[in-house]
Amino acid sequence: MPDRAPQPVERQLPTDEARDLISLVRDIAQREIAPKAAEEEDAGRFPREVFALLSRSGLLGLPYDAEYGGGDQPYEVYLQVLEELAAARLTVGLGASVHTLASYALATYGTKDQQVEHLPAMLGGGLLGAYCLSEPHSGSDAAALRTKAVRDGDGWVITGTKAWITHGGVADFYTVMARTGEEGPRGITAFLVPGDAPGVSAAPPEKKMGLKGSPTAQVHFDGVRVGDERRIGEEGQGFAIALASLDSGRLGIAACAIGLAQAAFDEALRYATERRQFGRPIADFQGLRFMLADMATQIEAGRALYLTAARLRDAGRPFAKEAAMAKLHCTDTAMRVTTDAVQILGGYGYTADFPAERYMREAKVLQIVEGTNQIQRMVIARHLAGPETR
Repeated sequence: MPDRAPQPVERQLPTDEARDLISLVRDIAQREIAPKAAEEEDAGRFPREVFALLSRSGLLGLPYDAEYGGGDQPYEVYLQVLEELAAARLTVGLGASVHTLASYALATYGTKDQQVEHLPAMLGGGLLGAYCLSEPHSGSDAAALRTKAVRDGDGWVITGTKAWITHGGVADFYTVMARTGEEGPRGITAFLVPGDAPGVSAAPPEKKMGLKGSPTAQVHFDGVRVGDERRIGEEGQGFAIALASLDSGRLGIAACAIGLAQAAFDEALRYATERRQFGRPIADFQGLRFMLADMATQIEAGRALYLTAARLRDAGRPFAKEAAMAKLHCTDTAMRVTTDAVQILGGYGYTADFPAERYMREAKVLQIVEGTNQIQRMVIARHLAGPETR
């Protein structure tokens, strides 16, 4: 059987600059990320030095304005960068997506003065962000959050606990949604909180099935004082900012899911063409050939779906429904493809000597974060049939 080793994804990119950017990302991924991924995930080690390198390389602010240190790249390009990073190590791809999510509120709703003061360090100055919406009792029902921000002179005092925070305890800044008014979505305001502010602390990281190198922790705000200049947007606008952030963030999760699925597919294809049984490669057997064909088709469909949503966003058109569809389809695809990759490797796929089992464990969380896939179905259905009647 001829050599069918996996090849780099052939990407449709809009500019020569974007093609050079992807080449840079692939070089960093191959040299600095992939070689240490398995060992560091097994040890639960967070690769802070990799994020410092990404920041120096201009890869943590790609979709934001160059005026503030961003890359001025369309989402169509930014998401394909995330996909490449996630294929090398999901902790890195997801971390870059979360940092972009945490920067969104200030980059989109902040005042000119706020952006001038904070964005350069956030986008290219080595800082790492976290996004604080969920709480121990309010996950899918995010509007029920209880963390409070109370006016105190010319500032605010924030008290409460956020849960399931990626980069909790290691972030340099937190974008925090807190209640400043009435119950429900209209009483929530967004704040930019320094990670070293007095009163900010983190619980020990959660012990997770996968993504062990990416810290997920509760973050406590115990009477944290911030000036009014760290309020983002208007009072009561925080929930609308949070939802807009998540529409874009879901595209990041979709791209990461396809990167993970691509890595699992590449591993399965490599194994199937090299492993011989009954005198020939197992990729010769129709059952496995059909599995590989289905895996490749699902990945390409997911990539096309997230890119369609990205191009709508880049054109300034509504994309919330398509973002939910992309998050739903791409993360379900990652779960299916990684499961099939383990099956193709057989007993070897169940061992930690091969990366397939790690990919499968990591895929599961993507169906949960930034809105479970059940929530995505609700979002899509509302766009199609209108709000539920009560």
